[in-house]
Amino acid sequence: MMADTSYPSPAHNDRQVNDLEYERLSARFSDDGVYGDPTDAPVVSPGTGLAVTVRADAAASVRGHGWYSGSTPVSLPVSENVSGQPRTDWVVLRLDRSDWTVRAAVITGTPGSGAPTLTQDTGDSGVYEIPLAQARILGGASSVTVTRAELYAGTRCRPCTSTTRNPHPRLGEECFETDTRRRLMWDGTGWRVLWEDSGETTLGVVAAPGWAMDGNTVVQVRSGTAYIRLGAWRRTSVLAAGTESRLPILLPATAQPPTHWQYPLVYITGARLGRLTVYNRGHARAGQIWLTQHPQMGVDEHVTSVTTSWAV
Repeated sequence: MMADTSYPSPAHNDRQVNDLEYERLSARFSDDGVYGDPTDAPVVSPGTGLAVTVRADAAASVRGHGWYSGSTPVSLPVSENVSGQPRTDWVVLRLDRSDWTVRAAVITGTPGSGAPTLTQDTGDSGVYEIPLAQARILGGASSVTVTRAELYAGTRCRPCTSTTRNPHPRLGEECFETDTRRRLMWDGTGWRVLWEDSGETTLGVVAAPGWAMDGNTVVQVRSGTAYIRLGAWRRTSVLAAGTESRLPILLPATAQPPTHWQYPLVYITGARLGRLTVYNRGHARAGQIWLTQHPQMGVDEHVTSVTTSWAV
C-alpha cells in the first residue's frame, strides 16, 4: 500500500517532478484551450489542396502543457476522400504522453458518419485532445472547407473593488466587487452586472406641494433589475383632473430607468385609475415620479400602486 505524497518537496524525489506529476499539478492552473477569444483570427483555415493551415503566433494550454504554433504558418495534410459521401475531420491539439508533447493534428473521420470522437485520456498514458476546427471534405474533392471550433481558455473571476477593476479586461472576464458585493462580466464594450442584491431600501420623503406620504416606497436592485414597491400618497389639497403633479419621492440613481420613461398604473380613492411617469436617468427629472393622468382628486384621497420593475 503506497502512502500519500506531495510535491515538489524535499521528501519527494529530491524536489524533482516528472511529466505525469507536472500534469497533475498544472492541469488546473489554466483551462484547456487557445489563449484569446472568438474575435481573434481563426487558428485553422483552409490550406492549398487537401490541407489545412494553422496560423502563426497562436498559443494554447492542454492539461497544463503549453503550445505555440511558431512564427510561421504550419500546413497539415488531410487525407483524400475516395467515397461518395462527405467526411468530417477534426483538427485538434493533442497531448501525447508517449513523449509529453502537444502538437496540432488531424483526426480523420468516417464518410457519412459526422465528426469523430475526441480522445481525452486522463490517466498516466494515452492522449488528450481539444478541438480547433472541423474540416469537411466532399467525396473526390481536392480542397477542404473549414469550420472554426476553437476551445478557448477561460478567464478567472477577479476580486476587486468598484474603483479597481482591471483596466484592460479580456472578453468574458469576470470580477467580484468586495465593496458593492456585485459580480460583473466584461462583454467587450462594458461591464455587465451578472449578480447583485442591494437589499431593501426605504426611501425618504422629498418636498412636493399638495402631497403627504402615508406608505413608504421600498426599492431593491437585484441582478440588473430594480423592484419598486411604490408607497401610498395622500392629497392635502384639491388636484384638478389631468394636472401633472410630482409625488414626494426620488429614486436613487441605481434604481432609475436607464433610457426610457416607465408608466406604472395606480389606484385612486373611489376605485379609479391613474398613471404615473417615472423619468429615466439623464433626464432633467431623473428619478422623479409624477402623477400624469388621473381624475380630479380631493383632500385626503389616496394614490396607491402595486410593485413594478424594470431593467437598470
